[in-house]
Amino acid sequence: MVDFLHLGGADAAVIGASGGLGAAFVEALAGAPGIGRVHALSRSGLGSEGGDIVPARLDLEDEASIAAAAGAIGAEPGLRLIIVATGLLHDPSSGHQPEKTWRDLSPEGFARSFLVNTTGPALIAKHFLPLVPRNGPSVFAALSARVGSVSDNKAGGWYSYRASKAALNQVLKCLAIEEARRRRELMVAGLQPGTVDTGLSKPFQGFVKDEDLFTPEVSARHLLGVLSRLTPAQSGGLFDWRGEPFAP
Repeated sequence: MVDFLHLGGADAAVIGASGGLGAAFVEALAGAPGIGRVHALSRSGLGSEGGDIVPARLDLEDEASIAAAAGAIGAEPGLRLIIVATGLLHDPSSGHQPEKTWRDLSPEGFARSFLVNTTGPALIAKHFLPLVPRNGPSVFAALSARVGSVSDNKAGGWYSYRASKAALNQVLKCLAIEEARRRRELMVAGLQPGTVDTGLSKPFQGFVKDEDLFTPEVSARHLLGVLSRLTPAQSGGLFDWRGEPFAP
């Protein structure tokens, strides 16, 4: 079990708690040493309730919903760990798919990718960081992707997904710089979870070796271990599931 004893019994918030990896984060954090309540936030607002888990509704594509969720948590001081476990690569219900070529590009595809992968996490920071105490250690993390690395792009394609994750990386860097002036012990990080056996990666697992395909529970455990070891001096960085940094 990963511990966050350095957070001193703080509350955690997981955004995207109904997804495979988000739900795994919630279960791993519930009862973890150093963690009090776990606010499990998702569009449905549903989830396992009881003990230290508090499910609530949050629609990442609706700022009013984000503000309302933050306002409800704000009445309970002590939030020190925020994990944005959301991401959009494809959506069968709308036909949204990663673009294989520039011929597939559309304004709608770019707008949706950026709304979920970039704007949403940025608005989480806008409304949730004010809840974090100014003194003492705290963590703000969001799921990034190695394919969002400009310097590591050797295959092309997936235009809007790559671009939106690259933009997220820039948002996280800006947050780290700004917050270092007021919350010196805040750690901001982008996380690469590896290939996780969830709906997001399901259509793209054909060339993934069995040993490189993680269950949500294994990936969550890896990433929480990474977060528990990072320091404010590393704030603004991007880290894979092993804790190794990767280039933006």
